[in-house]
Amino acid sequence: MLLLRSIDIEKRIKDLVKAQAESFGVSAKIDWRAGYAVLVNSAAETEFARNVAADLFGEAVITRQGPALSGSEDFAFMLEKIPGSYLFIGNGDTPGTCMVHNPAYDFNDGNIAIGATFWCELVKQYLKL
Repeated sequence: MLLLRSIDIEKRIKDLVKAQAESFGVSAKIDWRAGYAVLVNSAAETEFARNVAADLFGEAVITRQGPALSGSEDFAFMLEKIPGSYLFIGNGDTPGTCMVHNPAYDFNDGNIAIGATFWCELVKQYLKL
């Protein structure tokens, strides 16, 4: 998989737009506005978190790779500085389930124990306790 940093993406988009415009004999101007960093998980930390979840809850109930999302997340800036992994605990997949920051979002209180168990085990295994 090709991983691009934000600066690489900006250059690539500008190059593609310029080349496409030139192919039609016109020019194009890009009004690029830097915003949030692209969130890219570190491979080792992500695999570690996946394995902890699989050990705790079983492979059948975890998703090792969800679909790519285009939302912005402050954690992306942290991942530019140190390795880590942004993950979802999940809220179920029943009809009407939606992501956070949606007016219809309804937190599944059953996730509290699951999430706490996961984070405690993640820390214990990381610290080799």
